[in-house]
Amino acid sequence: MVAIENLKVRNMIKNHCLAKSISDVAWYRFREWLQYFGIVYGVPVIAVNPSYTSQNCSTCGQIVVKTLSTRTHTCPHCGYIADRDENAALNILKLSLKELANTVGRTVFQVSGEIPLCNA
Repeated sequence: MVAIENLKVRNMIKNHCLAKSISDVAWYRFREWLQYFGIVYGVPVIAVNPSYTSQNCSTCGQIVVKTLSTRTHTCPHCGYIADRDENAALNILKLSLKELANTVGRTVFQVSGEIPLCNA
């Protein structure tokens, strides 16, 4: 399984400070390739809602508000300390596992390049 955030790249490039960097690394194209190779190799690629993935504590679930410049997640509720990105990655993993569990029972059929999802 590959777990990613369902980022709205179009909205992100409206930020003039980040637009060039985001365009340079071709985030949207990267996501397209992930999804393509997920289909080719039969690996689920799950895109989760990015809301609060870096704000929620991955241990206790409480919201810990921080600015973008704050790089360390320190939870005052449970005492968990981790890099901000590590905390977000754990939250993304948990959300994607829930999503994967919800999709069990769906069958994927591949017919001439099309991949419709059918409820089983």
